[in-house]
Formats: sequence, structure tokens, C-alpha cells
Amino acid sequence: MKRWLAAYAAAFFAFLHLPLLTLAVFSFNSSRFTVWQHFSLDWYRAMFHDPQILEGTRNSVIIALLATAISTIVGTLCAYGLWKRGSRMLTGALYLSLVTPEIVTGISLLALFQWAFRWLGWQLGIFTVVLAHVAFSIAFVVIVVSARLRTISPTLEEAAMDLGANEWQAFWHVTLPALIPGIVAAALLALTVSFDDYVITSMVAGVDSQTLPMVIYAMARRGASPVINAISALITVFFGILILVSEKVREA
Repeated sequence: MKRWLAAYAAAFFAFLHLPLLTLAVFSFNSSRFTVWQHFSLDWYRAMFHDPQILEGTRNSVIIALLATAISTIVGTLCAYGLWKRGSRMLTGALYLSLVTPEIVTGISLLALFQWAFRWLGWQLGIFTVVLAHVAFSIAFVVIVVSARLRTISPTLEEAAMDLGANEWQAFWHVTLPALIPGIVAAALLALTVSFDDYVITSMVAGVDSQTLPMVIYAMARRGASPVINAISALITVFFGILILVSEKVREA
């Protein structure tokens, strides 16, 4: 039985990661086709000299950092409020944004922005992408931080207030330090989700807010390019490391 389980696990992980490994290998291929010729870094050099890729990366980093900062602060406070007051209806509503198809979320956000901007005279841009990313990242932050809060006893805050602290001091000096691993893990998850998003971003982005996933999709539609392999390999390695770090921090 153990051998069968080990074989099943190996086949499962091979199914998940073999395509990514193949992509990474061919990012070092000198040929433009899936026929190996010899090792080369030409596609990585081309990637770093492509102004469209560099601009998309810059926009993605700015958007992801802003969305992560806002969603982490708001999501942490929301998780704390739900933990203190408790509401199954509100907690269950958080999962609605996770199960709603991204295309539906994108269309609904676009409709909201168009309705609001008609009166304000604004246009779609980076700030609308940031707002959209905050909207779907908050749920991830709340879920991760709430899981951490369930490991903390409410009696710790009560003991702090019995010793003379007010509610804010009890939160700041007792609960928040215990939440740091969960907050960091939630922020890393929000950063990953924000940077990788394409569907919702493409619905609410303006002409000056093309992100890296949008650039990659546009390049893929024009024809397969080994530069896409190089970009994808770097993204996979970078966010794979972030996910591993997030899990280590969350378990701390």
C-alpha cells in the first residue's frame, strides 16, 4: 500500500510540474522551436531588452505592492473584527469572492467603475487595477489571518485588560505580535495572487496599465516565442520560492 501511495504521489506531482519543468528547460534552448539544439541565454537577454516586458513588469510590481499593502491592512482588521464579534454569515460571504468566476468579478468591477467614473470624470488606469486587486485579495488575507487567530486564546487579551491595558493596547501588544506569521503569510499570498492575475486585470486596466501577464498573453497570441518561456520560468521560480517562504512563516 505504501508503495502504491508513493507511486501515486509521484505521478500526481509529475503531472503538475512536468509542464513547468519542460518550459524551463526550453527557455535555455537556442532554437525557436521545441527541438533542442544547444544551451543558450539568448532569450533571457532578449527579455531584459524588451521595453514592453520591462514596462509590464514595472506596472505589475507597483500594482502588486500597493494591492498587497492595502489588502493586508484591511484584511487583518477584518479578520480581527470577525474573530472578536463572530458572524457566520459574514464569514461565509468571504468565500463568495473565491468561488465566483473571475470573468464575473471582472465584469462587475468594470460596471461599477464605469458607473462611478461617469459622474467623477475619471478613466481606467493603474489605480482601478489596484482597487480590483484589493477587492479579491482581501478574502485571501482574511482567511489566512483568521486561521492564525483561531490558535490564539481570547483570554490573553482579557488578562492584559485585567492588568490595566485598554482594548487597543491589548491588541497592539498581545494579539498583533502573535499574528505576525499569519500576516506575513497572507501578504505573500496576496502578492502572488495580485501579480499573476490576468482576467480581472484585463477587464479594468487602462491603456497605460498593461501588466506583465497581459503582455505575455499578447505575445502568445502573436505566436509562440521562446521569450515567453524565459519570462514564465523566472515567474515560476520566484513565486515558488515565495509560496515556500509563506508556508514556513505560517507554520512558525
